Amino acid sequence: MKPWLKYSIVRLGLFAVVLGLLLVLRFDPFWATLIAAVVGFCVSYLFFAPLRRKVALDLADRRSRPAKLDDDSVAEDEAIAEDAGDADRARRLDGQA
Repeated sequence: MKPWLKYSIVRLGLFAVVLGLLLVLRFDPFWATLIAAVVGFCVSYLFFAPLRRKVALDLADRRSRPAKLDDDSVAEDEAIAEDAGDADRARRLDGQA
């Protein structure tokens, strides 16, 4: 299972359990939701650091990989580079005249 999915499920599960417990204890739904969010944040921050670290490493790994370009994207990039090169050449020629 992907680390970010596992971490999200654990955090949402913790939030749901705390919210359910508070609602069973007859807390006001607004305050129960607010307290469940704060408790879920604090518990996940303190006790789920290894999961959070795995998520961060997975995201960093994904970010560092080069994007795969399809043929259309490559052709568009080349066309833009050619247009930019033509514009640079024109500027240089105008500057010499």
